[in-house]
Amino acid sequence: MSPRKVRLVANAVKGKTVGSARAALSFMPKTAALPLKKLLESAVKNTGAARSEEDAFIISDFRVDEGATMKRHMPRARGSAYTIRKRTSKVTLVLSK
Repeated sequence: MSPRKVRLVANAVKGKTVGSARAALSFMPKTAALPLKKLLESAVKNTGAARSEEDAFIISDFRVDEGATMKRHMPRARGSAYTIRKRTSKVTLVLSK
């Protein structure tokens, strides 16, 4: 997914608590919301905190950088081809108490 599309969703939940970010990502109509929600769940599980302590965490940094771009070609008229750039994202999530 392109970084520009993912950044829209990441900026919407930056600075929120884990509970409110989880709720916001659940109801967001963007496609990038589901992978970011999975990332948030994974980060919370990696902290080792109990379920009751999860809301104490705040998303202090949610960075989306550009990853590798895969290049594909689409055949066009008269034997030519257009380049299709499939963009990827590198997402960094930092939680703080």
